[in-house]
Amino acid sequence: MSILITAEGFSEDVWQTLPAGDELQQALPEGARFLFPLAFWQARRAEILARYPHVGLWLEPDAELSALFEAGDLPHFEVIAIHFPRFADGRGYSLARLLRERGQYAGELRAVGDVLHDQLFAMRRVGFDAWVLKDGKDAQKALSAFATFQNPYQGDVRQAPLFRRRNGTAA
Repeated sequence: MSILITAEGFSEDVWQTLPAGDELQQALPEGARFLFPLAFWQARRAEILARYPHVGLWLEPDAELSALFEAGDLPHFEVIAIHFPRFADGRGYSLARLLRERGQYAGELRAVGDVLHDQLFAMRRVGFDAWVLKDGKDAQKALSAFATFQNPYQGDVRQAPLFRRRNGTAA
């Protein structure tokens, strides 16, 4: 299992990604926690909910979220993982912000794939709260990314802009 990073430290990642092309007819362990790809979730929603008490979602950076929002599916997911196929692919940042702000998603939002430690601070500002770093990267060094800036000017999904915090009008 891979190491999961949070702003507080490390934990063991208990979620498994459903193997590509896997079908629920195959013997998937009962009680296991799976991250189901979006297309699989949309095609087999009722069956997944009937068989698995813990459900997670795996999103590729080109995922279309409107169907999830319209169906009211977000409360079913304990975790949503957004895949970053390349560190320079910023579409996952937009997905995270949309999930937090438009979708009001309150569960764990994690970044997976080609995630580097110097991206963690910015990822946290758009709503991520868990990360699985790219293989071979120093997880201990990654924790230092959260101390990069103490008082950012811009607002984010967690706090108002600095000018609102200073004059006491932050909501």
